Amino acid sequence: MVSKQVKQLDRVIIRFAGDSGDGMQLTGDRFTQESAAFGNDLQTLPNFPAEIRAPQGTLPGVSSFQVHFADHDILTPGDAPDVLVAMNPAALRANLDDLPKGATIIVDTHDFTGRNLTKAGYAENPLENDSLADYALHPVDLTGLTVAAVKEFGLSRKDAARAKNMFALGLLSWMYGRPVESTISFLERRFAKVADIRDANITAFKSGWNFGETTEAFAVSYEIKPAPMPAGTYRNITGNLALAYGLVAAGVRSGLPVFLGSYPITPASDILHELSKHKAFGVTTFQAEDEIAGVGAAIGASFAGSLGVTTTSGPGIALKSEAIGLAVMTELPLLVVDVQRGGPSTGLPTKTEQADLLQAMFGRNGEAPVPIVAPQSPGDCFDAALEAARIAVTYRTPVMLLSDGYLANGSEPWRIPEVDELPTIDPAFATGPNHESVGKDGSTTEDFWPYLRDQDTLARPWAVPGTPGLEHRIGGLEKGDGHGNISYDPANHDLMVRTRQAKVDRIAESLPPTEVDDPSGRAKVLVLGWGSTYGPIGAGVRRVRKAGYDVAQVHLRHLNPFPKDLGEILARYDKVLVPEMNLGQLALLLRAKYLVNAIGYNHVRGLPLKAAELAEAIGELVARAEGVDVNLVASATDSAEVGQ
Repeated sequence: MVSKQVKQLDRVIIRFAGDSGDGMQLTGDRFTQESAAFGNDLQTLPNFPAEIRAPQGTLPGVSSFQVHFADHDILTPGDAPDVLVAMNPAALRANLDDLPKGATIIVDTHDFTGRNLTKAGYAENPLENDSLADYALHPVDLTGLTVAAVKEFGLSRKDAARAKNMFALGLLSWMYGRPVESTISFLERRFAKVADIRDANITAFKSGWNFGETTEAFAVSYEIKPAPMPAGTYRNITGNLALAYGLVAAGVRSGLPVFLGSYPITPASDILHELSKHKAFGVTTFQAEDEIAGVGAAIGASFAGSLGVTTTSGPGIALKSEAIGLAVMTELPLLVVDVQRGGPSTGLPTKTEQADLLQAMFGRNGEAPVPIVAPQSPGDCFDAALEAARIAVTYRTPVMLLSDGYLANGSEPWRIPEVDELPTIDPAFATGPNHESVGKDGSTTEDFWPYLRDQDTLARPWAVPGTPGLEHRIGGLEKGDGHGNISYDPANHDLMVRTRQAKVDRIAESLPPTEVDDPSGRAKVLVLGWGSTYGPIGAGVRRVRKAGYDVAQVHLRHLNPFPKDLGEILARYDKVLVPEMNLGQLALLLRAKYLVNAIGYNHVRGLPLKAAELAEAIGELVARAEGVDVNLVASATDSAEVGQ
């Protein structure tokens, strides 16, 4: 057996790619779980085809899963893979342009037939010419080796070949020293009822490991040590799962039953699936016949004293807009979760985007202000859900929570909090009359006025139907101030419109000071972001700082209202760069409110921003602000390789 060399690395980016039936999402997820168990920091980027089942072997049918794991804190799933595992010609062609020179390519040679090459758009076999000369190419008949390894189980060739993803996972697990016990246990559970399939997958996985150990084709394996992390119990978590857990936690900490009224839509459906498992925590899930029914049921639940939630994506927000306006008018707590995807219309259902900000801000008729909260990472979706629930319950208002497809499906290590660490949320239900009426004869009676205001929050009382003495009118027509009866009085309407706006503005009083990351205090450029751009912005800022230049960073969780100190912060800097996966929506709002020259950095590709490209843009702006040579800064930034 050939002697194997072990090489130390600080980080690696691996992309598994194949046909949508090749199990690439499962393969990537298992590799991620192995890396999480090992203790690496990590970020992932699943990339699904939008078609339910594109023709096999074609470019539209390629599915991929990218995982970036490291021995230090990282912020993104990586710009470009160091390793590509391609299961067919289409997977190779669809991903080749993303690879830097010198990257490793492990390719399954089995499907490189004339027919499959033609379907992928190849005129000739790239494995047989010099077109891949710039890469470390490893052609391996993964399918053939898998079929041979599982022959003893008597499966058909088709069923045997399906285990090739486990062979590939075993090989990569050997290459990067991943612990294998969790994958074997997973396969034992997943296929417990079908012994032959279970044993074939486990055998294929072990065979892939042994192939790496024994073949001369792979003379080097790699070690990436665990990353230092604060003490605690960790798990790998996706944004949708974290958001679902955050909603459960909001119910626990508020004492309210959680009601989800939802219609399935990519990429939000997993929240519905997960919450349906948690009836023990007082969670009720209702899969409605359409988006409007889903939000209507959630509003009804809030009226009845529950924490009403509805989940959707951008197209569903459009359908829910009238009902959200009803929740604004009735001033009931409601969480509206928008897991943003590429648009407009059906758009790119499986791709990410953050272009619903203006829709969340203004997408209702009339003056209908809605608070907006945005998580910055998959794990942060938990805290953002709790914060959105706090605002909704405390201020009696619908709240928009803007996640996106990258956060929803991506994952990272997450420290599981203790319940006592989580903030409490007080529903403060009305329990008795709150107003004294004087009759014509001078006598007084106590009654309940549903639109009297809390002096601190401007919130109205929340009365559970059926509470004796708290009967009141509610609906979509304008309310009279205090008593809540229907009113068409012009002055009253003006007052109520301004009061509802002031209530949302009052939320800013409860927000902590904005965190400004400006270590030197000398930066002239501020990079301001929101949502899932946090990772690419942070990685880009790190590169510029490592090159020796000063730059500040602020990331907003609250987009309506803005933090009350934001204007003063913006005024400190000569230039403000606002990276977004849209055409400049936050920049537009900042210019309008603060009259600041917010400079947009905008890409709408259906993919997260690339840290290296963003670092170049930041460096150019820093050079202009400091009056130094742009090329000098660009050169220093390019050479400042830093964990992303």
